[in-house]
Amino acid sequence: MTTPSPGDLKRAAAAAAMTFIRPGMKLGLGTGSTAAHFVDLLGAAARDGIGVVCVPTSEATRAQAARLGLELATLDDFPRLDLTVDGADEFDDALRLIKGGGGALLREKIVAAASGRMIVIADAGKRVKTLGAYPLPVEIDRFGAKATRLHVEAAARELGLEGQVAPREKNGAPFVTDGDHFILDCAFGALPDPQALASRLSAIPGVVEHGLFIGLATTVLCAGEHGVDVLGEAA
Repeated sequence: MTTPSPGDLKRAAAAAAMTFIRPGMKLGLGTGSTAAHFVDLLGAAARDGIGVVCVPTSEATRAQAARLGLELATLDDFPRLDLTVDGADEFDDALRLIKGGGGALLREKIVAAASGRMIVIADAGKRVKTLGAYPLPVEIDRFGAKATRLHVEAAARELGLEGQVAPREKNGAPFVTDGDHFILDCAFGALPDPQALASRLSAIPGVVEHGLFIGLATTVLCAGEHGVDVLGEAA
């Protein structure tokens, strides 16, 4: 039996998410390589007449969805969505997530919070016992970025967390989000109390949002060698 590739697993998780889609739904579209597979599948379903309305979480996803002919809208048009389908950089058995590797965490969290459900699609390699192997992205305002970075480091130390807090770069320049913000990638290692860290980070002036998604995911579709496991709500 051939071992499925990471791409195969991503596509399998995306295909499993399609079984939750119904005609007329208002959907949030996630960002990243796994979410892109779902958008491709949704585009094919739209050509067959499924008739959904989509709110993208990034300009990259918006461009992909537009190429596929999906009907696009904003949260100003539809402030309540039925469902968001998105990926994750990590998730644990409590359905807590680390997101933001693609740089869209602020919009992803806004869209997820506006949705009745959030389905996460991921390969089994993203499943962890304790969050933190993947560096935690923290989106910050460009004004006072160095001061905000010091506050983030201090907040982590107060919780007994250590590790590099590095400004994200792209092509030798600071990475800038769709919202015109910077991102700090925080390599704290294992996070024994994600909720405490989330609260500390949210209280820092200059932190726009952090990549800890707690209490948002209702279902995780985890694709592995032997199929897709469903964690959380199954229907």
